[in-house]
Amino acid sequence: ADEGHEIGSHGYWHRLIYHQSIDEFRDDLRRSREVLDGILGEPVRAYRAPSFSITARSLWALDVLVEEGFTIDSSIFPIRHDRYGIAGADPAIHQITTAAGRFWEFPPTVVPVGRWNMPVGGGGYFRLYPLALTLRCLRRVNRRLGRPFMFYVHPWELDPDQPRIAGASRVSRFRHYTNLARTERRLDALLGRFRFGPLGERVPREVSCC
Repeated sequence: ADEGHEIGSHGYWHRLIYHQSIDEFRDDLRRSREVLDGILGEPVRAYRAPSFSITARSLWALDVLVEEGFTIDSSIFPIRHDRYGIAGADPAIHQITTAAGRFWEFPPTVVPVGRWNMPVGGGGYFRLYPLALTLRCLRRVNRRLGRPFMFYVHPWELDPDQPRIAGASRVSRFRHYTNLARTERRLDALLGRFRFGPLGERVPREVSCC
């Protein structure tokens, strides 16, 4: 934070929201806020759900976020996926109105390919796609679609020597371990080609009242 980064909450236990009750989610959210607010000395306003788990069956979480004082979310992935995503969701930065109030949504980045949205904003997609494809798609978001992109990377994706978990499914192993040795080099290339900044540069901290 002292170096200009904006700190957000990713939950306390990293549990999928649609596997929690409303009270469990609220408790998890408050625990994470207490830790982060205590370290930073100021309220945390941004949130991202573990594994983008705000889906059609857990939209109730948006009311809880607003009730707990969050004004920015980046959890609603506008794609079709077996674990997350809401196909047809708005891919641009936009406001959402809930019964509890309004907040800003900055969705994980996609580019339209025919009738479908192609995820290009980081994580496993960054490791699986050729770097040239990722760079081309992100430039398209900036130049042709005229909006900033959201990019994410997990700390463990920069550690190719991490221990392998025995008993993980073939799909999980593929998603988690593929191309780990290439992540740091690709990330260096990405950082050298685009300008990055905190959410506050693109998303207002305040939400309009009406």
